[in-house]
Amino acid sequence: MSYDPFLNILPTIDLHGYNRDMVKYVVDNFITDNIKLNNKKIIIIHGIGKGIVKEELHFLLKKDNRVKRYYLDTFNIGETIIELY
Repeated sequence: MSYDPFLNILPTIDLHGYNRDMVKYVVDNFITDNIKLNNKKIIIIHGIGKGIVKEELHFLLKKDNRVKRYYLDTFNIGETIIELY
């Protein structure tokens, strides 16, 4: 997979400092806002750490029918790229 030079202009939210409970509300609002803006690809920065925030984020994304697919950035595993319907 090659580097996508357009990743740095995508809508992004940083979840550093958030706990598992806060992630649900913040991510839901971020996805809702970006769907209203007709953005098809977004980035969520969760960091590496113990993986608690990433685990919760991926759990939520798996169940969200607005999400087409999601994957870790190849060059930065501390962020997840999300494609929306």
